[in-house]
Amino acid sequence: MYRRKEGNQLSFDDFFLPFGGKLSGDNRWVKLADLIPWDELEHHYASQFSKGFGAPAKPFRMALGALIIKERLQVTDEELVEQIKENPYLQFFLGLEGFQFEAPFDPSMMVYFRRRLPEKTINDCNERIVRHGKQQIAQNKQGDNDDPDDGDGSVPAALERPSQDAKAPKRHQGILLIDATCVPSDIRYPTDLSLLNEARETTEKLIDEMHKQVRDVFGHKPRTNRRQARRQFLAVAKKKRPRLSKIRKAIGQQLRHLARNLSSIDALIACGARVLAAGRHWYRKLLVISELVRQQKILYHSDTRSIQDRIVSLTQPHIRPIVRGKTRNNVEFGAKISISVSGDGFAFLDRLSWDPYNEGEDLKSQVRTFHRRHGFYPKVVCADQIYRTRS
Repeated sequence: MYRRKEGNQLSFDDFFLPFGGKLSGDNRWVKLADLIPWDELEHHYASQFSKGFGAPAKPFRMALGALIIKERLQVTDEELVEQIKENPYLQFFLGLEGFQFEAPFDPSMMVYFRRRLPEKTINDCNERIVRHGKQQIAQNKQGDNDDPDDGDGSVPAALERPSQDAKAPKRHQGILLIDATCVPSDIRYPTDLSLLNEARETTEKLIDEMHKQVRDVFGHKPRTNRRQARRQFLAVAKKKRPRLSKIRKAIGQQLRHLARNLSSIDALIACGARVLAAGRHWYRKLLVISELVRQQKILYHSDTRSIQDRIVSLTQPHIRPIVRGKTRNNVEFGAKISISVSGDGFAFLDRLSWDPYNEGEDLKSQVRTFHRRHGFYPKVVCADQIYRTRS
């Protein structure tokens, strides 16, 4: 359920400070709050919720504002809440009517804020913010042109008769800068051996949790040989430059340990144990581990070193390796994005994908999107050589 707040948002002059004084209009958060059309965006956000069911959700301004603050300050969810508790400007940016010493939300709410504001919604918000910003710029320019003359008898430029060029349809104007990059995710550098070791340790914990459910029926806990598997992993992981033959041997050992653990999990399930009883996160990890084992077996028994939809993180299985071809980092792990920047300085996220793609395919769509936003095609397109294909 969602409850819209009646009335317009208070200005920074009306923001209540219990220790006296008032906010400064030159603060960066006050200026940023003035650039965002909160009421227009909130109307679109409220349509996602039912009208009479469930607990009331947090306001849209608080959800989007928290995400903006987190990315601008580059802090964790817990540190974000502490910053908001201490800073009255951040509380004003979130839409609070006055300063309060309590946190407006729990750090766990950030998970729901991200879920309720997916890529499509964020892009729509960005489009509306740009339109609102352009309207403000046009109004400021019009206000400057509407000033009375200085007494020299000249006519203001805004009142002059438009020329023939002003009436002509807009053809090609402005500059469009396009490029693609990778947004690195916060994961450790993955290797096949470390992933298999992490998966093995996870299956061992899952066996411990599931065996508690059917201890009387199943009998003794299935053998896992966790100490031996740990020694085999450390024997290679502690070496600075292990040989490929040693790495391959260690991968085979971890695969065999994992195969035995997965068979033990199947046997526990057959006796009545439930994975979901141990927790939903265990079920999700078990599915990821099963796919990881399938991929690693294919790579182990074949000559290829690449496979489609390769898993590089158990906690974030959607992350894919993105080959960048850079000097320092040939491969990066994260989402690949295509960005376009217009001549007036506004940036747009045109495409986001966790799977690799050729950014040259986005040239036509980005130019058409530029025409939709501005009403004319760009006169100049600045792009890398990969965009200049025959098509």
